Amino acid sequence: MSSNILYIEDNPDNMMLVKRALESRGYTLLEAKNGVEGVAAAEKYELDLILLDINLPDIDGYEVARRLRGSVKPTLAYTPIIAITANALKGDAEKALASGCDVYMSKPINIRELWARVEAFVPAPNK
Repeated sequence: MSSNILYIEDNPDNMMLVKRALESRGYTLLEAKNGVEGVAAAEKYELDLILLDINLPDIDGYEVARRLRGSVKPTLAYTPIIAITANALKGDAEKALASGCDVYMSKPINIRELWARVEAFVPAPNK
């Protein structure tokens, strides 16, 4: 059975890279292009994991994480969230974790690291 992962990302190149990498491992990737769309998708679908860009065009990823953790949908309180961001300044990782993310990854995306981080929460269906 495929595992559902939501990726909230406004950059189409990053979206395509992650989609190909995760679908090659048997995951199903749902896409959202901004924060509001991402929160709505998370509330609509049953998800195993959320990948979250921090720099989004509408609301930032920190606010998205806070909204997900405070959602009326009970499972979103503990659905794992991996922040994937180009923000690499001192304190950015702590800020992401404080907003409700479980893991912080910096861009550019390392595919092997992505697979390892995702598989730590959701075993790969094809393995």
